[in-house]
Amino acid sequence: MTAKSNTRSTARLAAVQALFQHDMEKTPVPRLLKEFHDHRLGAEIEDAQYRPVEVDFFDDIVVGVSEKRDEIDALISEKLASGWSMGRLDKTMLQILRAGAFELMARDEVPTGTVITEYVDVAHAFFDKKDSGFINGLLDAIAKQVRGS
Repeated sequence: MTAKSNTRSTARLAAVQALFQHDMEKTPVPRLLKEFHDHRLGAEIEDAQYRPVEVDFFDDIVVGVSEKRDEIDALISEKLASGWSMGRLDKTMLQILRAGAFELMARDEVPTGTVITEYVDVAHAFFDKKDSGFINGLLDAIAKQVRGS
């Protein structure tokens, strides 16, 4: 794994955490970004050094998801099985899907397979294989719609 992909992987995980916090606490995005920049991204906490983060990439995901949330949620909602609603999704899973969908919509330079694999990897930090598979399938369906691939 290259240094750039490592810093992006860390940025994706941090973005999911920031989006979760934003969703739960309604922290305004500018304050949320400042909090993460000042205290979490690449920080050292209790002698544990956090991995370096591509800060601009992190910011792009957090800001992009917050700005395009209705469009992203409509995409996710369309792909859910009949009888499922956004409200039934685990809050962390929803942030993973939002971040992945945003990246598929807005970051054409990142290959589809990379986006999906990266967010499935983020899902492994929180969920079992079945839930990670759900994220894989849903992001794949979104990719086919927004990228035609």
